[in-house]
Amino acid sequence: MMIQCKNVQKYHGAQLVLSDISFEISRGEKVALIGRNGSGKTTLLRLLNGDETPDQGQIAIQKGVKTGLLAQIPEAAAEETVRDVLLRPFALVLEWQNRMRTLETLMSDPEKSGDPKALAGWLDEYGKLQERFERANGYEIEASIAKITAGLGIPAEQLPQAFASLSGGEKTKIGLASLLLEQPDLLLLDEPTNHLDMAALEWLEQFLAEYAGTVLVISHDRYFLDRLVTKVIEIEDGEAFIYHANYSGFQKEKEERLLLQFAEYQEQQKKIKKMQESIKQLIEWGNQANPPNAGFHRRAASMQKALDRMVKVKRPVLERKKMDLRLKQDDRSGKQVVLFDQVGKAFGDRFLFRNVNGLLRYGETAMLLGANGCGKSTLLHMLLGREAVTEGAVSLGSRVVVGYLAQQEHPDDVRQTVLQYYREHAGIEEGEARGKLARFLFYGPDVFKNVASLSGGEWTRLRFAVLMELKPNLLILDEPTNHLDIDSREVLEEALEDFPGTILAVSHDRYFISRLGSVIWSLGQGGLELIHGGLEEYRRRAVSEKPATVQETEALSVPASRKKPAAVSKMPPRNWEEEIEIAERQIQNLDAQMMDLAVASDAQRLAELHSIRERLEEELRRLYEEWMGASE
Repeated sequence: MMIQCKNVQKYHGAQLVLSDISFEISRGEKVALIGRNGSGKTTLLRLLNGDETPDQGQIAIQKGVKTGLLAQIPEAAAEETVRDVLLRPFALVLEWQNRMRTLETLMSDPEKSGDPKALAGWLDEYGKLQERFERANGYEIEASIAKITAGLGIPAEQLPQAFASLSGGEKTKIGLASLLLEQPDLLLLDEPTNHLDMAALEWLEQFLAEYAGTVLVISHDRYFLDRLVTKVIEIEDGEAFIYHANYSGFQKEKEERLLLQFAEYQEQQKKIKKMQESIKQLIEWGNQANPPNAGFHRRAASMQKALDRMVKVKRPVLERKKMDLRLKQDDRSGKQVVLFDQVGKAFGDRFLFRNVNGLLRYGETAMLLGANGCGKSTLLHMLLGREAVTEGAVSLGSRVVVGYLAQQEHPDDVRQTVLQYYREHAGIEEGEARGKLARFLFYGPDVFKNVASLSGGEWTRLRFAVLMELKPNLLILDEPTNHLDIDSREVLEEALEDFPGTILAVSHDRYFISRLGSVIWSLGQGGLELIHGGLEEYRRRAVSEKPATVQETEALSVPASRKKPAAVSKMPPRNWEEEIEIAERQIQNLDAQMMDLAVASDAQRLAELHSIRERLEEELRRLYEEWMGASE
């Protein structure tokens, strides 16, 4: 058994977060950790990683197990690049490599290599380092980085950028890449699918499914959980409940467990009631006897002891409180709601997209899909008038009232309380506001929380509470399910299904898209493709999910009237992996030659081989960069 948790209890201040957590995880298992927001899932991951200690109970992790936790944003010095962060898992291996280079320089120097004893020592050290380097797959570092970054959709041109210059989402993605490169025995992942486009998300699913180690993942992505995990640990009311199934199986098993527990509870309550009535009757009979009958009293006392010793079945909560989201419109819009006519957006002399044409009619729901960086949020901002249109025209129809949910991490005014924010944006009085906020799970003192202290899920619920009061007939939603737990996502989906107006949404939540997206707008460099038939049809058409490369954007910047048909290339596609393998083999052969005693004692020959090796390493680095660039 790799992990054993037994009766773990954890407080945050005076608040009991985890009251009685017990479970076991075997080596190689893929396990989901689920529960409502605030149930203590992240706290449990930190306990398993050793960042916190339990207040009671025990956590036992098999000796020698290397754990890795996906932190929200890795820390880095101002001068560190993305590549530097990705190389962190190989720090020790790179130290060996640097020492090998130093030894190569020493052994190739005629003045220093003349001492046979020193040379023999250097050769011995070099041989041991080279053996360690090979065992640690040191020659595959660049290939590993190329594989992980390509899979997660991290562009090659981002690697030399300063890590500090990236957005929060980009930093989190780099943190995930670094953790995957580290390859710990126990992988602890907290919402790893956030900030990933669909292609990267599906790649991650496959990578984790084939991962040799153990995976414990917190996620609200139902498709992701169904395809990856075979075991579910649910944290509810501070306790852990174990299900040996994927997410869909868990839902069925949980319903069966709750119904069985409720039946047991009812049966026990009947038994308790009968015992209590019998105890009362025995006492009455004992008192009514003349003289009082001590035997009746003894039987009553014995029965009371049995009742006190009885292990009580908890009454299960069959229906937990959820946010009460009901989206209505004051007035319907005209038939034509959104129109994009030959729309293009350029930054400087380069176009992000061109030739975007689309019409959204009243009552329709469209999902705007595309790779990260293709311009989905930019297109929404153009529709809202927050971003200038470079070419073409964007228009809203008659009587359109817009309700917009931005993909926004934090509120603009962090000094406001929940109640102040809601009253300001919804325009209602305090008494009514407090009642309505309770429908979105903000109870009592919660309404006086500072908005800056809200979790991502709370912040999204608050903004939906405002949207409900505005009663728009066009909803523009940018990643609306981000940070919502599964219960809240299901409430949102039901509310949107019942909404009579028009919806344009950006999302990477495949369950959300499948349930609501009868029409998909696929945004790419070639414009906007309208796909009927939902997510499966979108996949079937194999729409490109990758961001534009520099070459593609330069081609787009040429005015349409001047474009010429591209010539068909007669060159066969390059086999990058074969070229890289050849270069790596040449380096290994050189290393073997340099270890030969006859060569090592020939300073001139050693210097020549060292020079050739440096050129081959440079060539290998260039091949990796070209391969990564070609894969974009």
